[in-house]
Amino acid sequence: MYEIGRKSYWLKRMLASDPGHKRLQQAGKATLSVISAVFTTLLILNTLGKDPLLPAIISGVCGLLGIMAVMDDTKKEKQGTTLLLPLSAICGVTLGSLLSFSAVLVSALMILIIFCSFYFSKFGSRYFSLGMIGFITVYFSSFLKLPSAEFPWFYGAICIGICYAFLYNFIIFRDTAQQLRRSVQSFHRQANLTFELLTEVIDDPDINQIRSKKLTENVKKLRDYANHVSTDLNAQNIREVWPGVRTDQLRLYVFDTAMFVMTLSDSLERLKESGALQSEELRFTLLRLIRTLQKAEVLKLEQKESHLAEAERVVSALRNTIDQRFGERETRPEGWLYLLRRIEAIASHVTEGALAIKYSGKDHSGAELTEDKKSTEAEEQTKGMKPSTKKAIQSVIAGSIAVVVGHLISPIQPYWVLLTTFIVQLGTPTVGRTYLKGLERSIGTIVGAIIGFILAKTVSGQSELEVALIFAVIFFAFYTLPVSYTVMSMFITMLIAFMYDLMLGGISYGLLLARVVDTIAGAGIALAAAAFIFPTRTLDKMKEQLVEYLEDLEGYILSYMDNFRQSESMKGLADLAFQMDVKIQLLEEEAKPALQRPGANKYSGIPRLLMSFTAINYYAKQLLASTYQKDFYHSEEIKEALQRTEKVYKHNIRTIMAVMNGEVMSGQLFKLQHEREMIERFAPGHKEGEGDIVHHLFYIWKINQALLVVGERMGLVTAERLED
Repeated sequence: MYEIGRKSYWLKRMLASDPGHKRLQQAGKATLSVISAVFTTLLILNTLGKDPLLPAIISGVCGLLGIMAVMDDTKKEKQGTTLLLPLSAICGVTLGSLLSFSAVLVSALMILIIFCSFYFSKFGSRYFSLGMIGFITVYFSSFLKLPSAEFPWFYGAICIGICYAFLYNFIIFRDTAQQLRRSVQSFHRQANLTFELLTEVIDDPDINQIRSKKLTENVKKLRDYANHVSTDLNAQNIREVWPGVRTDQLRLYVFDTAMFVMTLSDSLERLKESGALQSEELRFTLLRLIRTLQKAEVLKLEQKESHLAEAERVVSALRNTIDQRFGERETRPEGWLYLLRRIEAIASHVTEGALAIKYSGKDHSGAELTEDKKSTEAEEQTKGMKPSTKKAIQSVIAGSIAVVVGHLISPIQPYWVLLTTFIVQLGTPTVGRTYLKGLERSIGTIVGAIIGFILAKTVSGQSELEVALIFAVIFFAFYTLPVSYTVMSMFITMLIAFMYDLMLGGISYGLLLARVVDTIAGAGIALAAAAFIFPTRTLDKMKEQLVEYLEDLEGYILSYMDNFRQSESMKGLADLAFQMDVKIQLLEEEAKPALQRPGANKYSGIPRLLMSFTAINYYAKQLLASTYQKDFYHSEEIKEALQRTEKVYKHNIRTIMAVMNGEVMSGQLFKLQHEREMIERFAPGHKEGEGDIVHHLFYIWKINQALLVVGERMGLVTAERLED
């Protein structure tokens, strides 16, 4: 993992940010597409003696949307959608201009486009992309009242913008395996940064709360980066970058490395509190282990690697130390020895996985196993109205209200309220998400209006500088979009201020104030529509996602138990562990509105529900990370206890799912205390040289305890034992 050498913490923090440079690439493509489209259109029309300003604006808008509005799943689908965008944009310019004499007709057209965008999105995101560019071009053409005699020049400008979007998206900055290389580099940088904090924890005999908080934040970031790498692995052919390395090998290595860091982070302070780190030998071994893994250059396949061999020796020394300590205990070992066992287990996983990659990379002839992602999915039988239909109906009602309000507030430019309503409704399936997005957009607009007004007044009359600032705020708007919607909205409002100053020859305080009022009104209308027209509560949406998570958890636990009973490898579960982790992150995102609204959901149970499932997910990942042996002794009593454990898990998970789905109102969950006592009673002793069954099943008990807590909060009864 050695890569960044001796640099300051904040320089390393900056280098590790933006995994795979995805935000930089996306914002860069959008900005370059706008710049190229605008200047090409200006050059052509100036050469032909035509007024270039309005066509250049339309061209720039199309160049931007050609990058940002295309959201299909595959590259081929994205290319098809991009090639269809000119047709939708041409229709938007034509109809918007021809109907600009009637505000009623333009309003009706905009509402129709919004409805179709949401309704037909159930057939694919392509229809939403086409609707979005159609809506925006109708907005601009009706506002600018484009002359019909100039339509051919506007059509040409549209094609120029889309061509540049296609060029930058699929030819110059095409998605290649190099994206994966950059993601892995960011992952390694973040891992090394966290390793350095861990060495500080070991070196310092005291517990530092500020450092602990920084360590927790860095571990969370590493988890995010690991998921970024896993996502890229699903889409990229890694053979172009690391010949001979299979995707399952790299995915497992990334999972194990992230879990090694997480395990160390959680264990070191507990080891320190128990006094275990007072042993100089143990501290030296742990520091040596971290530093050798930090220096290992796993994916530089052409180079000889000595640090991994050193890491193997350190892990072996740690294992011998642990075995010796276990052997010294006549009774049940102290709890901190099990913490060391987990550290040793996951360190073994990391080292073995890294060596497997190193060895496989030397053989470039091996073909990677094909991962057939195609599966026939049965058509979902959803209860009631589909989300896309609900959103379409909400948009029609909200759009109609927005048009009326827009005409009352700003008769000259009545469509800004409608535009804001449409944007706030994008990607907001629940009332809470709509509230949060509307609030963020309103705050960003207010701040952006103040800054934009001051800057526009300062540079007014300096068109070259204003154009440069326009391109700059476009870049920063889309670079910050994945991080903060509020900041993005601020930059977009600044962009509008500069454009108004250029197009209208000056900007007034009243004009920007009107845009702020329009934005707040549009956000309020979108929120009202979400709250009163087929509303979806945050808790209801979370329950849907939790049911999906529980389905994965059941398969994960049962696969682990089955492999455990048959003493088979657990490595194939890493992919499912990543999928479950992504679902928990989506759940955290969905819960944000409830967590950020002060007092509104104090008694809703959402924070506690989220905390319980976050704990379950942590235990599930640790379950896989802590395995270190394959061969176990299974007596008849243990086999029976394992079978009963599987039966209890099936019952408990499916009962909770049934309650969440509303299929039953009550039920009974069961503890695993009896099964645990049987396994602990008949498990081989730690001196008998057999597999440590108790260690490998520790998180099985923890997960079930967390499920019982969830069930108790849902009103389910807990019983001691499931009868045969």
